[in-house]
Amino acid sequence: MTNISYFSFKRVWEYFPQLLSHLPTTLVIVFFALFFGFLLGILIAVVRLFKVPVLNQLSVVYISFVRGVPINIQLFIVYFGLPLILSPLFLPLGIDLNRVGPIYFVIATYAFSTAAFISVIISASIWGIDKGQTEAALSIGMTRPQLFRRIIAPQALHIALPEFGNTTVSTLKNTSLAFTVGVVDMVGVISAIAARTKHSLEGYVGAAIIYFVLCTLLERGFSFVEKKYRVFK
Repeated sequence: MTNISYFSFKRVWEYFPQLLSHLPTTLVIVFFALFFGFLLGILIAVVRLFKVPVLNQLSVVYISFVRGVPINIQLFIVYFGLPLILSPLFLPLGIDLNRVGPIYFVIATYAFSTAAFISVIISASIWGIDKGQTEAALSIGMTRPQLFRRIIAPQALHIALPEFGNTTVSTLKNTSLAFTVGVVDMVGVISAIAARTKHSLEGYVGAAIIYFVLCTLLERGFSFVEKKYRVFK
């Protein structure tokens, strides 16, 4: 009887260099998704805080959609839907969205998703501040920019930091689905490894270790920032 080794830790370490070589792709997705997500999230939060007519109602629908629809479904909707909707606008400019690399649609998806959560975090953090402080500051002659800079922003940041950390970690973990639309990241390269070696479990174990280490570092980093912020606040 042939002795077949279905799993080997040796192969896990052998696949590590290949997985790590595609780590930059994962980090690029996370960085730009968070960057654009924060910008869009701030805009949505402003709309919610000032209850801008029509836009406020649209933001509620948008946030409910993101919260209620799995991220992989959002990914497919953006990947297949955006070219279909926007092609009539871009084709006259000589831009064929069907030829655009999938990584851009992945970044757009995660940015849209992150923005919804960031907007909720920001608006909830500001709403969580005692209104009596605002009234007291205005009564002693503080301008609204001073009020925001000296009282609202520091307290809101203190409240929001843990949730910012959670959102960052969630975004990192969600990038593991980018391979479903053709992005060759850490998870995407496992398919190539499996096709060549007939072993995929070791690749997934290796990817799990890398994700675990990255998420742990992020959590520790945000915890360190929170502690320092409490000291200097």
